[in-house]
Amino acid sequence: MDHRPIGIFDSGLGGLTCVKKVMELLPGEDIIYFGDTGRVPYGSRSSDTILKYTRQDIRFLQTFDIKFIIIACGTASSAALPRIRNEFQTEIAGVLEPACRAAASASRNGKIGVIGTQGTVRSGKYLHTLKEMDASLKVFSKACPLFVPLVENGHTQGALARLAAEEYLLSLKAEGIDTLILGCTHYPLLTDTIREVMGDSVTLIDAGAQAAVYAKERLMAANLLSDKACGTVQYYVSDEVEGFTDIAQMFLEKEIKGSVQKIEIEAY
Repeated sequence: MDHRPIGIFDSGLGGLTCVKKVMELLPGEDIIYFGDTGRVPYGSRSSDTILKYTRQDIRFLQTFDIKFIIIACGTASSAALPRIRNEFQTEIAGVLEPACRAAASASRNGKIGVIGTQGTVRSGKYLHTLKEMDASLKVFSKACPLFVPLVENGHTQGALARLAAEEYLLSLKAEGIDTLILGCTHYPLLTDTIREVMGDSVTLIDAGAQAAVYAKERLMAANLLSDKACGTVQYYVSDEVEGFTDIAQMFLEKEIKGSVQKIEIEAY
């Protein structure tokens, strides 16, 4: 048994959907969450900048003697993780590989859609990873840059969300995909709207949730699970904490319990 915390980070607050799933699957684990709210979004940044930010985020989390790190950011998982995986002793998992594994297993006709930020789609990592798993898969990718600001401004349903979803998703629907990877941890909050556009026959894969499932598997295999009855969560952001609670409760779908602090991420 190991009572050290799990570290989770994202470019903003979307990674809280991953925190929510970890809390459900591993209720005894302590969690340190960092949302890089001062530098969001990562999706429009250069690959070198994403790499720099990812290293700083990990170094900050390591100050807590972390036993496992989840990169709950599709952009950092696809553009940075392959380049820095061997730089740190702590095991690090992203959202990409677990999501691809789940999608490949779920697809019946071999046509898989991927939606994410511009950085995630530009990297081509989902396409590459899925093709490595099964070369016969047909993968269709689409950047959805308006989804993140819609979610963070509370427009997860209604006319605006529906209009954006139709703009981005109808071309994927036309390709006949039967599985769609939500490659950004903000996107699960748009699940109802996405399902309205895509239809019930398309399986939606929540990348953050799949990363949480993978983390549980790895921690169990290494005998690193905590045996506490109830874990704690500490929240850190790189911008002002005002307004954090309201947005975070939307992502977590529960009342925030735990401290929220601002840190200077450039110091790491």
